Parts: sequence; structure tokens; C-alpha cells
Amino acid sequence: MANISLNSYLHVVNEALQNYDSDEAARWLSFRDAHVASHQLQNLRPDQHCRRVLDPPYDEMVAAHIKCCYYVANHDFVEAYDQQAQVAQCFVKALQSHKEENWALPVMFAVALDLRLFAVNADIQLVQRNKGKAGESLEKAAEQLMGLFRVCASDNRAAIEDSKKWGMLNLVNQLFKIYFKINKLHLCKPLIRAIESLPIKDKFSLSQLVTYRFYVGRKAMFDSDYKSAEEYLKFAFEKCHRDSHKNKRLILIYLIPVKMLLGSMPKTGLVRKYDLRQFLDVAQAVRSGNLLQLNEAMQKHEAFFIRCGIYLILEKLKILTYRNLFKKVYLIKDKNHLVDISSFTVALRMMGVEDIDDDETQCLLANLIYENKIKGYITHQHQKLVVSKQNPFPVLSQVL
Repeated sequence: MANISLNSYLHVVNEALQNYDSDEAARWLSFRDAHVASHQLQNLRPDQHCRRVLDPPYDEMVAAHIKCCYYVANHDFVEAYDQQAQVAQCFVKALQSHKEENWALPVMFAVALDLRLFAVNADIQLVQRNKGKAGESLEKAAEQLMGLFRVCASDNRAAIEDSKKWGMLNLVNQLFKIYFKINKLHLCKPLIRAIESLPIKDKFSLSQLVTYRFYVGRKAMFDSDYKSAEEYLKFAFEKCHRDSHKNKRLILIYLIPVKMLLGSMPKTGLVRKYDLRQFLDVAQAVRSGNLLQLNEAMQKHEAFFIRCGIYLILEKLKILTYRNLFKKVYLIKDKNHLVDISSFTVALRMMGVEDIDDDETQCLLANLIYENKIKGYITHQHQKLVVSKQNPFPVLSQVL
């Protein structure tokens, strides 16, 4: 219905709302539907028409949606965002008025998604016009979404099947996307706590759970909680629909570095399947203890790693590379459990580590011992590393 008239549109929306037809109502209030292209809906003065057909607060909400159609048609996303924000404000009132019902949650999902997407485009235009800073509209959108979230979270009725709490995870996922984009990851923590305390936390749709665990996994990765990051990201990868190649690839961009930091190198076939060959050089360098190769790989793929936000995470792989390099020194020394510190220093210099002395090498060895990547101790009196005669270099390298 790309050419639907204003009057017909209002009556269709009203019928859906009166019949509590959530999917139909969500469709007519979403910018994923063809009705938004109708020239007859691109109207800046629909308020009086809306009041004649719809009850408050839906009359204001639909009027704002129609105005939003006008601004989108004219590629003015700053004004479109403002109107969508008005849609969200009106829907908060509507949601609060549905005291014993949650039928309108699909409408909320459509409203929240469009609000975030318009905020992204509004920020781009504001920066282009030198009228704002990147992320300003997104921050405002997050405040609006939090208003919806609070309404859902405050529903404490015993009948969980009718609870608005079923809307919480969708909103959290929208908020995660905003907080990651504007680099305010600390704001994710209370949201994670709220979801994890829900008795229905594992009963949301699989698609919502995959998205949620993807972002929680990324948050854990940035917090250096690699075990938790692996658990969440692995769930997201394994449960992501097998045909969603793009999403699976996105998950792997974070899962692979986490697995490498835990000592597991990715399979060549997996990396090639998802066109992530950038990790092959890195994995080979870490596995072989070749610091020169690692630095070259990091430099070669620097733009990709920075764009994905994993460059600094991958930098931490140097500690594993040191471990594997030092293991080679140990093997060259015929597995002698006493190895001169200077031997490790020489190896580091050969790998391009300049201005390093035995004291700094001792610090590297001490860190590896502390992290249980080397079993042994340093005798400072004799300037030697004393390694365990049983499994001095615990196995780290596995396959993903």
C-alpha cells in the first residue's frame, strides 16, 4: 500500500489498535513498511485528522509518525529523528496506560528500532552541517529507550506471560548498540545486571539472546574477562542462524582474538570460510613465537583491526608470543631446566626488541610464570630461569 491515503491509513491503524492486533499495529508504525513511501502520508499537518480518528495518546503518536514520513522523504533526518522521538514519548504514555497488558510490545520494538536508526542518521547530518557532535542524537535516543525500559522493568505482576518484562531484552540490545557506538560501555553494566536477574532470562527468543550474548561477550572482552567473553561469544556463534554468514563473521571477529588470548589458535578452514584471513598471519606468528612476524602482521592489517576495535586486544598476544619464543630457547638448550636469562635476552634482540636488558627479560619471565604460562622460578643470584622438569611449558595451542 505505497499509495495509501491519509484517511485510509488512519482507519487501518485505528482498527489494529482497537483489535489489539500488535503485529498489524507495529507494521503501520514501522519504517520497514511500504506505506511510508506514500506521497499522501507526507504531511506536516495531520494532527486534526488524527484527533478525529484516534484516541490519545495514539493520535499524537501517529501524527508524529506521519510528519516523520515527510521529513524522511525530504532526507532531513535531524527533523525525522525529532518526530520519532515524539513517537517514542507518546508510546511511553500508551505503554504505561496498559496496566494489565503487554500486547503492544511489538509496536515498541518497531518504535525503538526506528528511533535508534534515525538518531544515527541525524548525527551524521548534524556533523556535516557543523551543528552538533557525533553521538548527540544517539545519547538522547538512549534516554528515550531507558524510559521505555523502566516501564517494562517496573511491571511486577505475578502473571509473567502478560508481563512487560518480555520487552526488556529487545530494549537492552538497542541500548547496547548505542553504547558501543558512542563508547560508553560502562552504561551496559546495570543493564546486564537487570537481565541476569530475570527469571525469564533464558526464555527470550533465540535471536534476541544471540544479540545480547554477543554484546555481553564483547563487553567481557574489553574488561579482560576472557573466559566469560569466550562463553558468551561462543554461544552467539553456535546459536546464530547458519545462513547468517555476515553475523557469524562479525561474531568471529571478536571470538577469534579471545580464543587466541586463551591459547587456542583458529583453524585455517574456518578463517577462510568467513574471509578473515587477517588472523592467519597473526596466529602463525603467535604459534611460532615470531615477534617480527607478529609486528608485521599487526602493521599489515592495522586498519582492519582498528576499525573492528580489536587492535589493542591483539597487542596482548605478545605475551603468548614471548612464551612460545622462550620455549624455543629452552628446546635449543636441549631442554636443560637451567637457562641463562641472557639467552632469552639475545632471542628477544634477534626478534627486533631493541634496548632490552636482562632485568627487563626477567620481568617478562616473571609475568609468564605468574600467569602459569611457564612453570618455574627465577634465581636472581645465578641469573637463570629454573623450569619445572614436568611440563615446563603447559600446552596452550588448540584449535577453534
